[in-house]
Parts: sequence; structure tokens; C-alpha cells
Amino acid sequence: MISIDNRSRIPLYEQLSENIKLQIIKGVMQPDEQLPSVRQLAQELTINPNTIQKAYRELEREGFTYSIPGRGSFVQYTENDINKERVNALTTELERIIEELLFLGLTKEEIQQKIEAIAGGEQHER
Repeated sequence: MISIDNRSRIPLYEQLSENIKLQIIKGVMQPDEQLPSVRQLAQELTINPNTIQKAYRELEREGFTYSIPGRGSFVQYTENDINKERVNALTTELERIIEELLFLGLTKEEIQQKIEAIAGGEQHER
């Protein structure tokens, strides 16, 4: 289930791509599974098809999906090398974020609690 918050300051295409990424990461969407068509998803979510197309392009650029002209977009099977590169990039970004959180006054324990809440599947604010 894809949910979009129209009141959020996060652009719709980013919300959509993050929703789909989470479904892929959690195994809800399997490799080679077809994503909903742009037209179908636009009607379902009542958002502009160009917004959905932009999200799909972003997912393909990041290696989460691939497209077949005339057939649609599909979940990409991720190779270990691609995973390693993505893990390295995300780890670098996480380190930067943690350093900034520490600089802004959060304690190590507060950061650990947030990580545990996210890993435990609890709802968290963005």
C-alpha cells in the first residue's frame, strides 16, 4: 500500500519513490515484479502522471527498478556488488547524519533509541 501525504514538505515523487523502495527492501515487492502502470497509479493516488514517471525514473536511476519499453517498470534483482556500493554510500551518509545529530545536541543514547525504534518497526516522525 502506497501512502502519500499531500501536506508534507517532501515532494510527492520522493514520497512515492521512498514508499516503493521500502516495499522492495522489506520484500513486499519481489524481483521482476511489475510496478503499477503510471496511469493506474495516477488514478489510484490522484496525482499527476508526470510525478509518478519522475519517481519511476528516480527508482531506475538508483537501481531499484528497470523498465522495458511498452511493458512497464519492474523490480530489479540486486546483485551483491550493487548492494555493497549502496551500503557504502548509505553508511557514509549515515555517519554524516550521526555527526550532525551529535553536534546538534542529541546524545548517543537518544540516537540509539531512534535507531531501535526504526528497526523495531515503530512509527517515527520525519
